[in-house]
Amino acid sequence: MEFIIARSQDISAIKIVKTSATLIGLALLLASCSSKPPKSLVTPLPPVSKQPLPGKSAQSHEPVRGVWLATVSRLDWPPVSSVTASSPAARISQQKKALTDKLDKLQSLGINTVFFQVKPDGTALWASKILPWSDTLTGKIGQDPGYDPLQFMLDEAHKRGMKVHAWFNPYRVSVNTKPSTVAELNNTLPLHPASVFVLHRDWIRTASDRFVLDPGIPEARDWITSIVAEVVSRYPVDGVQFDDYFYTEAPGSTLDDNLTFRRYGHGFASKADWRRHNTQLLIEQVSRTIKQLKPGVEFGVSPAGVWRNVSHDPAGSYTSGAAAYDEAYADTRLWVQQGLLDYIAPQLYWPFARKAARYDVLAQWWAEVVKPTHTRLYIGVALYKVGEPSKSEPDWMISGGVPELKKQLDMNESNPQIQGTILFRENYLNQPQTQEAVSYLKRRWGNAG
Repeated sequence: MEFIIARSQDISAIKIVKTSATLIGLALLLASCSSKPPKSLVTPLPPVSKQPLPGKSAQSHEPVRGVWLATVSRLDWPPVSSVTASSPAARISQQKKALTDKLDKLQSLGINTVFFQVKPDGTALWASKILPWSDTLTGKIGQDPGYDPLQFMLDEAHKRGMKVHAWFNPYRVSVNTKPSTVAELNNTLPLHPASVFVLHRDWIRTASDRFVLDPGIPEARDWITSIVAEVVSRYPVDGVQFDDYFYTEAPGSTLDDNLTFRRYGHGFASKADWRRHNTQLLIEQVSRTIKQLKPGVEFGVSPAGVWRNVSHDPAGSYTSGAAAYDEAYADTRLWVQQGLLDYIAPQLYWPFARKAARYDVLAQWWAEVVKPTHTRLYIGVALYKVGEPSKSEPDWMISGGVPELKKQLDMNESNPQIQGTILFRENYLNQPQTQEAVSYLKRRWGNAG
């Protein structure tokens, strides 16, 4: 989750029901890639976008006390050391134990929902027929890890009474564009499945010094939807979440979609409007596909905390931070208003005292946005800043960050529109600088004994 706050850290489903075979057949049709062989799983999905959304999911909704567990670059899991274990059996054992140890600790802290990153880039942490296995597991893209991490996570979390939301980064293909990365991606060509990088080279662009999919290409959006459909159809996930990666650019590394705009952008006043339309289409398509496959699976997005600043839009917040609408081309407020999301989890990674983007100002703004809707509001909190020295945000250092964290949790738990808190991210629960805050969380949420 890297759009504004964590960019510097380089973060950057289920026993098959009777109808699922039919549904998977509809959702995961084969189509030839534009460059002829090899073939790729792409989704000419049923025309779900023209049908009304079913009613909201019937899950019980106790307040969410959640945590993001990142797998990109092995930030939270699996352990880096496991990849060089003495044998596959040792690696599997180490990875499984690391995960169950984490779940035990999360359970003791009162965490009830894990947002598990199953698609960190163009690879998968489940047995996919569309994506190659993630190299985070074995060190090599496409190498079978010898077990199914998503199924293992689901089994172990559910055993502990915890929910799991499958967290997808929709468009990222790689975390860098190094020659070695290009070689690794090209080496997947003989695999089944191979990387989208070699199957659909014409979909690939460079942005923020990473390989990404071009969101303006309809077939690329269909492909992403097919990936979500595969997980929802096959695994007992409790939810699906997209992070803030839609259009992501850096000043020196922008996404060149001029040709795509010329091809698909007719009728739009600006490229920005067209880009927002593309993101809207993806959200609509994924939302309706999930509800057709399994209405009880929740769909949510965790966007950058600022929708728009009031200086750009009278409906915006009294902030001056980078805005999702203008920089990620994501009209997150509209998705709430249209009922496309079961929940929204804005990343409010600032303290009360940060004038450019005050925590309380943004939390209240989002509370007002969801108030007339059925969309639930969970707030993403910056655990990664707790205890860290900062000239612009010194509050995170005072008494181990506990007073600031307490203020944020007090607000979240006293506002009836805010129905949960999600901590970013899991491994910061294990760092020396956060231990006062972790003890506080255990007293507040968990079992101090």
